[in-house]
Amino acid sequence: MGSRERLWAKYGTAWGWPPATMTYEADKEDLARHEAETMAQETFNYAVLNDGETELLGCVYIDPADEKSPPGSDAVASWWLVNRATGTHLERALDDFVPRWLAETWGFGSVHYFP
Repeated sequence: MGSRERLWAKYGTAWGWPPATMTYEADKEDLARHEAETMAQETFNYAVLNDGETELLGCVYIDPADEKSPPGSDAVASWWLVNRATGTHLERALDDFVPRWLAETWGFGSVHYFP
């Protein structure tokens, strides 16, 4: 995982992710858990893919508000991109798009952006 150190700096304390060594099997289990949560409409995880949908460039997470969320929060949202996409037009577009999308499409009035 080429972006592990940067992702650990963002998510490590909060989520314990990504672990120092993530095997292919552990990654499959993690993805299966995300799929089950999405199917149950408990949480949502969206892949950010390249134009040909052949490469994962990042993810967007939307979760229910929790005990860490400020009162009145509708959801918790976070997103990341691989190292080579940080500081690019894609990162700026995602930073602009996700909050608008959550407000306009999802109807959330107050989103806790964490971590």
